[in-house]
Amino acid sequence: MDYELIIVRYGEIGVKSPKVRRRFENKLIKNIKNKLNCKIEIYQGRIFLHSQNFDEAVHVLNKTIGIVSFSPAVSTKTDYGCIEQKVNEYINNLVFEGSFSSEKPFAVRCRRVGNHDFTSQEMAGFCGSVVIKNTKAPVNLSNPDFELFVEVRDDKTYIFHEKIPGLGGLPVGTQGKVIALVSGGIDSPVAAFLMMKRGCEVIVLNFNNYPYTSRSNEKVLKIIEKLDEYSPSKLKFIQAQYGQYLKKCMEVVPVRLTCVLCKTGMYRIAEEIAKKEGALAIVDGSSLGQVASQTLPNLLATRYVTKMPVLSPLIGLDKVEIEDIGKKIGTFEISILPSADCTAVPKYPETNADLEQILDVLKDLKFEEKIGEVISSIKTVK
Repeated sequence: MDYELIIVRYGEIGVKSPKVRRRFENKLIKNIKNKLNCKIEIYQGRIFLHSQNFDEAVHVLNKTIGIVSFSPAVSTKTDYGCIEQKVNEYINNLVFEGSFSSEKPFAVRCRRVGNHDFTSQEMAGFCGSVVIKNTKAPVNLSNPDFELFVEVRDDKTYIFHEKIPGLGGLPVGTQGKVIALVSGGIDSPVAAFLMMKRGCEVIVLNFNNYPYTSRSNEKVLKIIEKLDEYSPSKLKFIQAQYGQYLKKCMEVVPVRLTCVLCKTGMYRIAEEIAKKEGALAIVDGSSLGQVASQTLPNLLATRYVTKMPVLSPLIGLDKVEIEDIGKKIGTFEISILPSADCTAVPKYPETNADLEQILDVLKDLKFEEKIGEVISSIKTVK
């Protein structure tokens, strides 16, 4: 099939006020053009995309957040003769490709915008008669095996048969920046993706716990490369050397508090980076009760040191639900690659941290001084 254009649809953007809607539309168009060399027009709630490489265009649109669905299409003048000719050509191509069978029932769905001397139902009936004349296929409007879509917009008519689902959400960059804590595990990449889907520009922050974990960045880099596919531009990757801070925690405070103090330090460091980067929130992969640091008492204790919002989009999801999203976006297969567990994790970690005790422990640890040392180790990774 020689398609002429792709019709792109969005969802939430359409319910915004006119001023906000225009800003979101422009951002979505810019995000598409950052990944694809194409010509784009926008008209009455639809984006019309023209590209020389349709396979590449479909690949980019599949990974572009903010798109609800899209349809490769052909176009013609809004004229009975022109529409009949184009429908005939379109169906003949589908028959040749094996996408349409005269033995299976079909239906024509027509949508119309503008003033015309026919109704949507009349145009659907006309196009249906063209298909019957050409193929003798039976009609079934309630349960068809094949649907032909005809979209009439003023003096142009578009014909297509696929509505390819998109990722939905809001265009990346419409909701400001966030600092996402991303490890090599399953949860944190999913959390970063979900915030991208809500329109956030994500800056990735990773903590290298060497010598308690491997020094290698390979797994994290692979995860970031996968998340890059959903971002209109390369994700910024910041890494902090965290091993010496953990070592000090294990020397000074009761070992059972290691995980609580580990997460406390991460939030505090993320807050300082957020201020420098102009980010408005911190994002993590916490799922309530999943691990020791994610019980309610521990969430309270670990987040007490930061005034910045900490967003946890996975907080109410279970492991299976999180894994399903990870599989869908392609991070799960990377996250389960073999890697050494953090050896700083105590055998019996604290699950019911007392906030007053944690605040006293932070004084003994000289918390702010140690955090300053970690911040001085931070670097942007290419």
